[in-house]
Amino acid sequence: MDSPCNECIKGTIHKGQPQGKEETIHGLNTYVIGNRINPRGIIVIYSDIFGLPLLNNRLIADAYAKSGEWLVYLPDFFEDDPVPLKGADVLLPVDPTKQSTFAKYTGMLAMVPSFMMWMTRHREAHTNKVCMDFLRSLRCATPRMRKIGMVGFCWGGKYALRAGLGSNMVEIDDGSKVPLVDAVVALHPSHVAVPDDVEDLVVPVSYGWGLEDVGVRIEQKGKVEEVHAKIREAGRELPEMQHKIYKPGRHGFAVRGNPDDPQERACLEDSMKQALNWFERWL
Repeated sequence: MDSPCNECIKGTIHKGQPQGKEETIHGLNTYVIGNRINPRGIIVIYSDIFGLPLLNNRLIADAYAKSGEWLVYLPDFFEDDPVPLKGADVLLPVDPTKQSTFAKYTGMLAMVPSFMMWMTRHREAHTNKVCMDFLRSLRCATPRMRKIGMVGFCWGGKYALRAGLGSNMVEIDDGSKVPLVDAVVALHPSHVAVPDDVEDLVVPVSYGWGLEDVGVRIEQKGKVEEVHAKIREAGRELPEMQHKIYKPGRHGFAVRGNPDDPQERACLEDSMKQALNWFERWL
């Protein structure tokens, strides 16, 4: 049987005119698209470091919303300070075969000073606060029967995982404590701290790993699985964890893969199906 979201992904990768609008949601400029009247649930996207200016990130949001079931938020967690798009062409070229070794390394060397300054401005403590504050406000403003899913790409993967931690649960009107989100998808999540970012998860998580990802080594998958295996061996309950491997799965495969390469296009499309199928199941 075909996935129910097959139609959602057609014609949406790397081309097209985004259909959503930007507005302020819980203090952040946010790209919004989807069912605003009676959505089945809300999907929050934490993008890679190129943020809202990267066309692909908006088109992914559009694809998630295409079924009409979801209200999709793509917040500017970088607060109008994403990594410039020229960096995307150096770090994650759509077609690396067209990038010479000389162009790659001279481009990377030229980026180092500005990128280090960017990293300084986006230290973990502040970055985490911006994300969790948004999610706390969203959770408290959302009717309890309406579920929230979160998908994180690359840089955003770490914070999507953190949104599912028991330590980040929030108290709602009736006095009960609930997770910030109800389900998480983390695609090529970078800078994940093991075990800290994964041992206290209280919501189901679907991970996407690239076999040839030089930014997030495939060995990270085994480390996460080892943490969860020890938790289960100790007799503690753990939500369902799903792991998918993508081949070739070079870094950024779920956002900046080459749609003209059959294998890379499959990574783009299948990772989108992965997220939508997970939310279809849990939200």
